[in-house]
Amino acid sequence: MGTKMLHAVTGAFGYSGRYITQRLLARGVCVRTLTASPHRANPFDHSVEVQGFHWQDPKKLADALAGVEVLYNTYWVRFNSQTFCFAEAIENSRKLFVAAKSAGVRRIVHVSITNPDINSKLEYFRGKAQVEEALTNSGVDFTILRPAVLFGKEDILINNIAWMLRRLPVFGVFGDGQYKMQPIYVDDLAELAVRCAADRENRIVQAIGPEIFTYRELVKAIGTTIGCPRPIMSVNPQVGYLFAAVAGKCVRDVIITRDEIRGLMEGRLFVDAPPAGTTRLTQWAQENRDWLGHRYASEMARRRDRVRDYTTLRGDGQIGGK
Repeated sequence: MGTKMLHAVTGAFGYSGRYITQRLLARGVCVRTLTASPHRANPFDHSVEVQGFHWQDPKKLADALAGVEVLYNTYWVRFNSQTFCFAEAIENSRKLFVAAKSAGVRRIVHVSITNPDINSKLEYFRGKAQVEEALTNSGVDFTILRPAVLFGKEDILINNIAWMLRRLPVFGVFGDGQYKMQPIYVDDLAELAVRCAADRENRIVQAIGPEIFTYRELVKAIGTTIGCPRPIMSVNPQVGYLFAAVAGKCVRDVIITRDEIRGLMEGRLFVDAPPAGTTRLTQWAQENRDWLGHRYASEMARRRDRVRDYTTLRGDGQIGGK
């Protein structure tokens, strides 16, 4: 009787990592997770082995990957804060790839972003490009997945657009709102990631969904689906950011950053490529309209609480209605 394959997933208790782990377990693959929250509630009971990241100890980090055939890397940060930053995430990613090489990992399936750019003024997209460069120079075979926007039960962006539509009499979009995006269902991304473990060549995949929206069209579609259509108005990006910053204080979160607004308006969440996912956001939203946007999804709550189940963590505070 053969030995089961062992794969590793960074952040198996989080968002995309959770779905990748579900897919692997369903295939009978043994899973080990590397996580910054080793004491977080484990949704997989004892089916997933838990290891910390050990960023300051290269040997321990390599030991955490011992026996691993494929590493699925979802590790990243959304913005700079007092407790995490892009520069640290880039350096830690380099350490992870070095450790994977040392441990004999066969392939890394890495989750990046559409349109990373080493010359970008936007730290998020520049940092993603730097991490991709580190991976391609690591000596480990790789597949790079470049999703735009993820949607799913644990989503932040789509859920919080719905949350605001349920509470505000009007919805403001930055500028004309005509910049495009191609959301992909998180489980479609997970299925794609697991399939890519069998790749024999290094490649980059545009991990985008089957629907293309302008930002204005996306907001309109969500509002109509949840029964809260609102007038949509164009706002100066700086004014929109200031409103989001004030609202963020109410919910103790960072709703959106200046760089995220610029990235949206620069069209960085759109690529001219065939879709890799099959699930349509409009259909998914229709099927989940009864709960979508009823509770605020908080990035910082997930960062502050490293013990409770990731999916139960929400923001606090209210804007507008109930």
